[in-house]
Amino acid sequence: MEPGSGPARGTGRVLVVDDEKPLAGMVATYLARAGYDATVAHTGPEALEAVRAGAPDVVVLDLGLPGLDGVEVCRRLRQFSDCYVLMLTARGDEEDKLAGLAAGADDYITKPFSVRELIARVAAVLRRPRTSVHPGPARVFGELTVDVAAHQARVGGDPVGLTRTEFELLAALSARPQQVLTRRQLIDTVWDPAWVGDERLVDVHIGHLRRKLDEDPGRFIDTVRGVGYRMVAR
Repeated sequence: MEPGSGPARGTGRVLVVDDEKPLAGMVATYLARAGYDATVAHTGPEALEAVRAGAPDVVVLDLGLPGLDGVEVCRRLRQFSDCYVLMLTARGDEEDKLAGLAAGADDYITKPFSVRELIARVAAVLRRPRTSVHPGPARVFGELTVDVAAHQARVGGDPVGLTRTEFELLAALSARPQQVLTRRQLIDTVWDPAWVGDERLVDVHIGHLRRKLDEDPGRFIDTVRGVGYRMVAR
């Protein structure tokens, strides 16, 4: 797990949660060397306490934790935090990946991984807040208002609680109304052009986003079969 030549030094608070203490400590050490304020936790309850106390920007979260597993930790922290969650999953275990994403994880990385790859993923999620650059006026789609400057979505005047990734997807789609965006285009915009993995994570996050916006999943976001997604006003 040698990091090799890594990305440019970053800034931000990163919590590493893994019950393998040597691994968690090594990852935190390399993150610190890369410029991040890195801390560790080794159980599910410790992780939740650390998120409340330290307000990290990114949580690197293993699925197999004592006390509470990673999926439950992610589900609970989503009740009070919109930090980015990078889930650690077993290689090739699609159920683990989808369970983590369904609980509110923003991205995943499969074990075994290189520290260089993990640091690159952390750097990628922390580069994401691009939606606030030149946001322009609020975007309106019927009863849905997307206010990029305020980082808020409202339906019928009521605010909608979205994770950062969900809002960034909404901002990307609303920036080009009626234009169909492919999964790859959305990954390039919201995740990172260098992101490699299962593009179905876009479908999972779009599913969460739709359910939060309206009981009718197609009211504001259309699926164009075989192509991608687009914003609509109905």
